[in-house]
Amino acid sequence: MIQPPMDVLKDKVDSRYTLVVMAARRARQLLEGHKSLVEIDSEKPVSIALEEIAQDKVTYDRPAGLDK
Repeated sequence: MIQPPMDVLKDKVDSRYTLVVMAARRARQLLEGHKSLVEIDSEKPVSIALEEIAQDKVTYDRPAGLDK
């Protein structure tokens, strides 16, 4: 089972594409040595990134004019 659930993650972003980009960027940061912002059992960077997004520890800001 996917943790956190997809319905929780969908509420945090405006599209699945945004979710993928956010998770990938954060996972790369974790691989580069940045500290995790949440405590979970997994050591996988993507799992950690998704949990951080679900807990609103990682968010995004869409620049003006790119909201199409």
